[in-house]
Amino acid sequence: MPSTFLGLRTTIYKVSDLTASRQWYTKAFGIEPYFDEPFYVGFNIAGYELGLLPEADSPEAKGKNVLTYWGVQDITVEYERLLSLGAQPNELPEDVGEGVMVATVIDPWDNIIGLIYNPYFKAAEM
Repeated sequence: MPSTFLGLRTTIYKVSDLTASRQWYTKAFGIEPYFDEPFYVGFNIAGYELGLLPEADSPEAKGKNVLTYWGVQDITVEYERLLSLGAQPNELPEDVGEGVMVATVIDPWDNIIGLIYNPYFKAAEM
């Protein structure tokens, strides 16, 4: 039975300061948002959406059971660059087998950002 799922589309990070997070993510990903409104900011990252959503008046606890990993060419360089922008270390870059490397940082709003270098995985062309 063929899958009816079309693949991942959007990762959303909840933030307490939409203006500051917009600026931070613009620097972190090196791209301006394609959608920028007071209720949502959306970035197109190589065909995948990163969304920033304002938190309610009382921020919710951030979950650590779901991670999104953004593909990078040089995981150590990107990990260090995000730290230089104010992210906090969470998991150091680590080879998890056969040259696949992962790492995570925590953004200034307590969201986990995953990084992955995977020389074997190629996103499907639509």
